[in-house]
Amino acid sequence: MSTQLAVLALLTGAVTGALFRLLNVPIPAPPELPGIMGIIGIYVGYRVIDHFGVGIDLLETLRL
Repeated sequence: MSTQLAVLALLTGAVTGALFRLLNVPIPAPPELPGIMGIIGIYVGYRVIDHFGVGIDLLETLRL
């Protein structure tokens, strides 16, 4: 992963968060630590499966 991409993603998130706050709109992310940990868990699980190179093509399995 490039550092430039990570910094741009962080800046985009910060600007979006600031805009949500400015407009008094609730953020579309869990404001509590357990919710944030759940999102991190989803990412970690995705990366673990990707690392081992296993998976199924759901659309192909369902013949769609």
